[in-house]
Amino acid sequence: MIAPSILNINNLDLKDDIKIAAEAGITRFHIDIMDGHFVPNLSFGPQLVSDFKKEFPHLEAEIHLMSNNPDVLVPAFVKAGAQIMLLHYEAMNEAKLNYWLDYLKQNHVKAGVVLNPDTPISILNKFIPKLDQILLMTVYPGFGGQKFIPESIKRISQVKELVKADFPLEVDGGINAQTAKQAKMAGANVFVAGSYLFCEGDINKQVDELSEILK
Repeated sequence: MIAPSILNINNLDLKDDIKIAAEAGITRFHIDIMDGHFVPNLSFGPQLVSDFKKEFPHLEAEIHLMSNNPDVLVPAFVKAGAQIMLLHYEAMNEAKLNYWLDYLKQNHVKAGVVLNPDTPISILNKFIPKLDQILLMTVYPGFGGQKFIPESIKRISQVKELVKADFPLEVDGGINAQTAKQAKMAGANVFVAGSYLFCEGDINKQVDELSEILK
């Protein structure tokens, strides 16, 4: 599955570019939430997610929460219409992460954990029974357009050994035709792409090209 990140879309073109990507076959969009504290950048708020679901009720809203303020933001984005929410292991202690993973389940939202490139893969063993998805950052979070970290390939393979064959293992950062193919071979099956899809010209062409590579 390709889950385009809308972070690299010109904000004034969001609706049009989402529509083009959806018409090209995309069914899930990755919405990066940055709080200016856990990561240095700022992005979207709950209203954007609410507007997205009203305008595109047939599309899936995947929320990547880059914030260490889950007490406020997790309920706000659940209320706004999040269908998948991905929480950073590094953003809170393990007791709080467990609490919010349970909260998401109770509110019928798919739950996932995100690991930064320098976080040990072994910590996932503590959470796998509660997870619907795992997201491995293949760049350091906070900005779009970064280059894929080559060491990520080994980390993808390590996660794949911990989960069932069809478990959703997502990669985010520097995904293009070459790195997507490498990540797929290592075991990834959900791919976040932003710059590659929305900053390289024709969106339809880019979606088709990446889809063909991932068949």
